[in-house]
Amino acid sequence: MSALLIAYGLCGSWDKVAVIDTENRSADLYAHLGAYKTLSLEPPYSPERYIEGIDLCIQAGIEVIAIDSTSHEWEYLLDYHSSLQGNSFTNWGKVTPRHEAFVNKILQSNAHFICTMRSKTDYVLSEKNGKQVPEKVGMKSVQRENLEYEYTVVLELDMTHRAKASKDRTGLFTGKPEFIPTIDTGRAILDWCNQGADNPNLITYEQMQQLIHTCTSTQELNALYYAQPQYQQALRHEFTARNQQITTLTQQPTS
Repeated sequence: MSALLIAYGLCGSWDKVAVIDTENRSADLYAHLGAYKTLSLEPPYSPERYIEGIDLCIQAGIEVIAIDSTSHEWEYLLDYHSSLQGNSFTNWGKVTPRHEAFVNKILQSNAHFICTMRSKTDYVLSEKNGKQVPEKVGMKSVQRENLEYEYTVVLELDMTHRAKASKDRTGLFTGKPEFIPTIDTGRAILDWCNQGADNPNLITYEQMQQLIHTCTSTQELNALYYAQPQYQQALRHEFTARNQQITTLTQQPTS
């Protein structure tokens, strides 16, 4: 439901919204919201079938595609990998290209995408009294690791439907309290997208990366960090790495 409300806010018309549904037709539960389109996928949930579904939506003039959920694609590939004979490591060479084709289809298609993922309890092994015991550390998405790097915004929803941003290139949700997604959430994201299209002086993601590497002092780096809050989370690793480089250079003795 959160995905549908955001989707409507992005385009302002239910006729331009479609749901690719792998959750046993659960998209039909929210038909009271409006006349959005649904495309129900049945097993097997291969990346190729998702790609076919996306193509159908694009051909129909859909502007916002909600995929509920992408977890089935990854679970299919995990099952496929386990069924392969031979070396497990080299067999990933048969799996990764199929997954990347699915991800690239989303990134390169001319539409907005809202992708949902199932989550499960995440555990790590900790040593207690000389024994390795599992310890709960939170929730983990059921998808390939690091997929969130490809998204503009990543929202984590709790059991009360409240969202918190774990990644936010827009700066709209960074540092903000938890909230319940609404149509206005989609409108805010759309406004941010249009601002980028209408403002030729807006710093792009790639330009921001270059600016980080040109900083020569921690003061300059900090000023850039706080001047562009929409990139703080997405480029946190680059900011940290550059800060370490600057610190190392300033600590080196001069001859």
